[in-house]
Amino acid sequence: MKEILREIGIIARALDSISNIEFKEYDLTKGQYLYLVRICENPGIIQEKLAEMIKVDRTTAARAIQKLEIKGFVEKKDDTHNKKIKNLYPTDKGERVYPFLKRENDYSNRVALEGLSAQEVETIFNLLQRIRKNVERDWEFVKKGNERSY
Repeated sequence: MKEILREIGIIARALDSISNIEFKEYDLTKGQYLYLVRICENPGIIQEKLAEMIKVDRTTAARAIQKLEIKGFVEKKDDTHNKKIKNLYPTDKGERVYPFLKRENDYSNRVALEGLSAQEVETIFNLLQRIRKNVERDWEFVKKGNERSY
């Protein structure tokens, strides 16, 4: 069997490493940019939904969000209907950084897909979505305290 997940992991770690270096000047480290991008793209998102979107546990998300809040990139606001819920919004500082993060993402996509035809890109996208859905099922299963049997 081909080591597809190993290849995906190498790609993900390389891109993450590049981003951590390039975003250091904005005081964004250790993947914090992922949270900021999702909050900018989904203003008002709640922490639990954000954690689910990024596929991390709530504690990891809470720590990253707290650091972004301390650094002035995001703010929590009370939900209009339920005061127990805190909605996440980018601050002006977060909004100013977002275009740079988006440009980096677009550039990385262009570099990664260089030399591939439109049809190949579409095929890869569709296959990766199917792989993600398969993995998400296991993620949900394990997250609920179950054990996979291999």
